[in-house]
Amino acid sequence: QAKAEKEEAQTHAHARSFIIRGIRNPACSAPIAFARVPTPKQIQAVAEAAERCSAAERTTIRALLVIGAARVAAMRLASRDVKGVAAYLASDACQKVVVLTGAGVSCAAGIPDFRSPGGMYDTLRPELITATPQERAAMARDPTAVVLKDMFLQNQFPYHEVRRPFILGTQRQQWKATLFHRFLEVIDAKGKLLRLVTQNIDGLDFQTSIDPAKICACHGSVGRAACEGCGAPIDFDDFCQRVRTSIKDIYGVDADAPAESSEMLCDSCQRPLLKPTTVLFGASLPQSFFEVLENDLPAADLVLVAGTSLVVSPANLIALAAPDSAPRIICDRNDVASGVGIDCSSHAREDVWLQGDADDVAADLATACGWLDDLAAFEDALPEASRATLDRVR
Repeated sequence: QAKAEKEEAQTHAHARSFIIRGIRNPACSAPIAFARVPTPKQIQAVAEAAERCSAAERTTIRALLVIGAARVAAMRLASRDVKGVAAYLASDACQKVVVLTGAGVSCAAGIPDFRSPGGMYDTLRPELITATPQERAAMARDPTAVVLKDMFLQNQFPYHEVRRPFILGTQRQQWKATLFHRFLEVIDAKGKLLRLVTQNIDGLDFQTSIDPAKICACHGSVGRAACEGCGAPIDFDDFCQRVRTSIKDIYGVDADAPAESSEMLCDSCQRPLLKPTTVLFGASLPQSFFEVLENDLPAADLVLVAGTSLVVSPANLIALAAPDSAPRIICDRNDVASGVGIDCSSHAREDVWLQGDADDVAADLATACGWLDDLAAFEDALPEASRATLDRVR
């Protein structure tokens, strides 16, 4: 009896605390809202406790109950973990998925992301690059200078010498789409993929069966080439042959590379501005990206973000500008969300951090969705690291 009375008193105090600690919910126009999303059990407890409150408090609590019930009804995820995300993703309620990917989803293919050990920022050696002392100093201070538009327009060699093995490897199809790429292919096959926005220039998304019209390569692709000055395209195989014979190998892996780099002139304008159709830092993103922001993102039922640090703007707007009604699922080994103001521990909206490498998260989600057989169908086409991840969950 004493225990029951204590629990009843605690519940009554809990009901009163909703009033005392009531806050304005940015997503709700009501003057008072629950400070966190209540469970149905909490709502019932508050309703029962309201009978022991004053008339004024009962009126306020009833208003809170309406708001709380509405917030519960709007929740998409049963839990903020792989199981909860998978249940929603596989459900009929989730039909329009918008995806943002970064370099982390391609690591299993053997392509290190820029910021990880072995990536461009970690291995760049400006002293080996054909450049002036001032340009080398700029690259030493900030390796992204290699891909600045201003740098390329005055000196094309840093870009080409750093990217030489990547360009020629892309021509040879040296790298294969990873487990995460194939997981997106499964989502598409289920009729749920609305748009895929990738910051990656590796072209691995185009190895899948996803309709290229659904893929927005917002930073361009290394698999096509054109003149940065006049825009005239050049056959990619022809471009690669020029790279092979005109650009030196700063990595010391190609004995047939020239000892020094020489200019590659555009056939149309005769300027040395040929390059892959990647978007340089300081250049505008393609119009298709802004169409995604305007037309597709507002319609999203779920926004899936993977393998990106979220520090590059405006690409990060896919996550930052996602509608409140769409859960944001951040898949990364690091807590990248908090760095851009996304608090996955907050109950203000349904944000979830699934910690781990992109392939591991893809395998776990596919398993929880009941889609593992669909994913395993791509086993023979996967890179070795992705096959090892698939074996882990089977």
